Amino acid sequence: MSFAPRPTPPYYAVIFTSQRTDVDAGYGAMAERMVALAQQQPGYLGAESARGEDGLGITVSYWQSLEAIAAWRRETEHAAARDEGRAHWYSHYELRVAKVERAYGWDAVQDAPGDPQPR
Repeated sequence: MSFAPRPTPPYYAVIFTSQRTDVDAGYGAMAERMVALAQQQPGYLGAESARGEDGLGITVSYWQSLEAIAAWRRETEHAAARDEGRAHWYSHYELRVAKVERAYGWDAVQDAPGDPQPR
């Protein structure tokens, strides 16, 4: 997984923190499908995801608006995936929505040493 693009703020971040169960049947395929489906949604800006060996994972998806997030929540396949997740793949999850008002980054190859500057 690579870094998501960094659009000019403001935009929104949906932070999904989850604890996986030991059940794996179909999880990988569903996760790949949800990424592909999210990429097709109006207002989708990108995502970043990581999961530890203990099953704790964090996925942050970025969206242009609260309306785009609400539309993604209503998407039929996404709703079915949520149901599968609750039934089989997750023992617990938290979801938070935040407005991104400032964003910056730094890259050792592209940037000079020092504090990063907003772009």
